[in-house]
Amino acid sequence: MADHSADEPIAQVGDEVRISDAAVRRITALVDEDGTPGMMFRVSISGGGCSGFQYGFSLDDQRNPDDRVFRRGDVGIVVDEVSLDLLRGSEVDFVEDLIGSYFAIRNPNATSTCGCGSSFAI
Repeated sequence: MADHSADEPIAQVGDEVRISDAAVRRITALVDEDGTPGMMFRVSISGGGCSGFQYGFSLDDQRNPDDRVFRRGDVGIVVDEVSLDLLRGSEVDFVEDLIGSYFAIRNPNATSTCGCGSSFAI
């Protein structure tokens, strides 16, 4: 992966978003497939879904002033400040089971989630 700027926003203690081993492997594979230098995995939250909020995942090589970067080895996850308010203490995971493979968020702030796990309520 590409070198990252020393002035990259660093999350404060307590804001932590963790990245599982399985997510590190999958994000690494996606970034390698894409081939764009400096690519990171963006996690965002928007209104909607069957439980009120929904997770969004994308590859992104842009950083906004309100972004926070969480790293595990060479893998970086980017979260904007508004989404971070709802993601504090969460873990990004990649699940492979009989129904398919997908990114999942283990969010201690969620009071309920939908059956597919892509939306939640606070």
